[in-house]
This record gives sequence, C-alpha cells and structure tokens, in this order.
Amino acid sequence: MPAGTPRTPTARERSARAALDTVYDPELDEPITDLGFVRSVTVAPDGALTVRLRLPTSFCSPNFAYLMASDSKDALTALPWTRQVVVLLDDHHDSDLINRGLAADAGYRGTFGAEAEKDLEALRLTFRRKAHAAAMERVLTLLLRASPDLTEEDLHDVVIGDLPESAATGALLRRRAALGLGVAPSDPVLVDGDGRRYAPDEIPLRLRFARSVRVSIDGNAHFCRGLLRTRYPRSAADQSPREEEFAAAAPPAHAGDLRHLTVPPKENVS
Repeated sequence: MPAGTPRTPTARERSARAALDTVYDPELDEPITDLGFVRSVTVAPDGALTVRLRLPTSFCSPNFAYLMASDSKDALTALPWTRQVVVLLDDHHDSDLINRGLAADAGYRGTFGAEAEKDLEALRLTFRRKAHAAAMERVLTLLLRASPDLTEEDLHDVVIGDLPESAATGALLRRRAALGLGVAPSDPVLVDGDGRRYAPDEIPLRLRFARSVRVSIDGNAHFCRGLLRTRYPRSAADQSPREEEFAAAAPPAHAGDLRHLTVPPKENVS
C-alpha cells in the first residue's frame, strides 16, 4: 500500500462503528460518530475490541461523559463477535475515574459514589424529552412553512399520518419511541413528553418554548463541533455533516416575533 493511502476498515471495525452510530450525545442529540467523538476503533484478531473516545473539552460534564462511554460499551458488547470490550475516555479531567468504573462494570453510582447525586436514568429521561420537543417543533415548523393557510392552533388536530416522509419525521418517530409515545398514524403530533395533548389556546406558547429548546440544542451542537476541531485539528475528517433532520427550520412568517425569547442555557449537571 502506497504511503499515505488510507487503510480500508475491516468488517469488524465497520460493525463496531455501526454500533457506535446508535450512541447519542444526550445533550446535543446527535450520534457520537457524527460529532467526531470516536477517536479510534481497534479490533484484535481474537475479537478483543478497544475504542477510544474524546470530547470537545476536558471539563465536559462528567455524567454526560460517563453516559456516552457506558452506552458505547453496552452497544459494542452486544455485538456477537466481541470477546472483550474496552472503552477508554481520553483527555478528560475524570478520565481515570470513568475508565476504572467502566473496566469494573461498576455502574454510574459505583463509579462516582457520593458525587452521583442525580440518577443517570432520570438525567437520560430529561434529555430525551428535550430531544422530542426539538424534533416535534422542527417537523411542525416545516409543516407550517409548507402550508401557509395552516395556523398554529390548527396543529392541535395534526396526526402522525399527516406528516410527510422525511428525515425530520423519522427523527421525531425515533424520539417518540424512545419515550414510549405512540407512533401510529392516528396519534396526535403535538404532545408533551408524557404524551398529553395541549389545548389549542396553549399551542402558540408551547410551540415557542419547543423552538427555544431546539435552537439551544442546535447552537450547542455547532459550538461543540467547533471546540472539538480546535482541540483536535484532525477530528474534522471524522465529523459528518449535519443531517437534514438537524437543518435549522426558520419560523414561518406568522409564527410571531421570537426575539423576546431567552434560549435555555447549556445544562451542565455535576
């Protein structure tokens, strides 16, 4: 092979990366593979697998870092050919602690002890609800843009079967399924994280709040991608362009003036 020619990944390396495609940053709502957080994937002849992860800064929230590393190990361990899975988080202020906890399968509380004040599943649920709100707003804003005669109050009667087939609709269905919400064609689209419909007079305010959540997620994702490229210049080659589902959906002309909204701050739970 000529010098400088990229090596073709093996079938097992491709399999491992496909498994990592299912692991999402809980705050940014994107796969860690698309974000460039996967630094390397190494497969030994006996099936032993080592994956190294990296994050945009050394002080990214430890519970988010642990969640992504733990989810990565779970996804890789589920592959039928793996014999041993090692996931290592590089260059984080809690790398040693997190890596020891993962190696010992100690779990979140076993890893952080008294510092694990908030249950990890409760944290995961919080961000699944945020991801659902953002995906719902994105789909409904696109629907309003495509149908100028449709008002925000009319969205009360929109059901899943009314949505066009698109990446954005598929993303909403995945996020509904993750929350245990219905995905049947007759199920209403505009619901909260528990599946409750909003009254028509609530819709404008609820939609604006969901839009602020979506703008916050999109902005944080863009910011973190840039931080990663600054910290690791070669990581740009490992980042994928943002999918259609993440494209910014400009509010329709009749959606009201949103300049008064304050975007929720980046959540950092320690």
